Amino acid sequence: MSGGLRSVGGVAHAPGRPARTLILGLVGGIFAVPILAMVEFTLRRGLAGGYDVHRWTELLQGGLTGECRPVLVALGNSVGLAVGTVLIVLVLLVPTMLLVHIRFPRLRRVLEIVCILPISIPAIVLVVGLAPVFSVVARVFGSGVWSLALAYGITVLPFAYRAIQSNLDGVDVRTLTEAARTLGAGWGSVLLRVLVPNLRRGILAGAFIAVAVVLGEFTIASLLNRVNLQTALVVVGKNDPYTAVILSLIALFVAFLLLLVIGRLGAPRGTSRRRRPISRAASPTPSPTATPTGARP
Repeated sequence: MSGGLRSVGGVAHAPGRPARTLILGLVGGIFAVPILAMVEFTLRRGLAGGYDVHRWTELLQGGLTGECRPVLVALGNSVGLAVGTVLIVLVLLVPTMLLVHIRFPRLRRVLEIVCILPISIPAIVLVVGLAPVFSVVARVFGSGVWSLALAYGITVLPFAYRAIQSNLDGVDVRTLTEAARTLGAGWGSVLLRVLVPNLRRGILAGAFIAVAVVLGEFTIASLLNRVNLQTALVVVGKNDPYTAVILSLIALFVAFLLLLVIGRLGAPRGTSRRRRPISRAASPTPSPTATPTGARP
């Protein structure tokens, strides 16, 4: 081991346990500092000094009603938008990428440009361009908060594309498809039972990024006069900043649970069962064979 990296055949593959512990500790500390600062802020007693939990107890004993009720509704809206955005992006993006990769490889560059383009467009410009589209959607289907999923799908598209494409480059999709088709599998079976399991990591990474972007988005919802978590927290924060921070911590906990659920649903089956190592003592020892006299072994 050299420099905290494990090497096999002179090539470094992965950091060792001390290096992993150090990296995870540094990253965890970076994320923990603002969260601990938020918790400390909510425990302050104001000008009197000291700390207590009366704000937490009042908020929880009140059943999160009153001025907190809109935040709970907005949190439900954001969670629904996150799920809807993930479904829209993955259902449309994954089959399109696979089709281009297998049947139309010349269009791969065009698809990449189209998917990466939204990251270069500011949110305000995107809203101005989507406003006429949303007016038509509102007249035909209604102007519910669900319509934000269409705009969020465009916003998340570059991140989801890069996550899935990085996984797709490491999988021989063409060979897997030809082998499955040769064995008589239909295109639906090829997609769901052969290709999607091999792209699990990229799909999960795209889902994680989509959830994180949707739960933290403010500009598009504010300009389109929709209510999501961030717009509701801004309204509450103008009246009571302590309550807004407490609700933000609760929202972070809910988002963490949602990411855990997504990761659990996408995990391969049987990973919890560890294979028992086969001991050498239990393996049968081959008996020596007799060598004829004068013959070379």
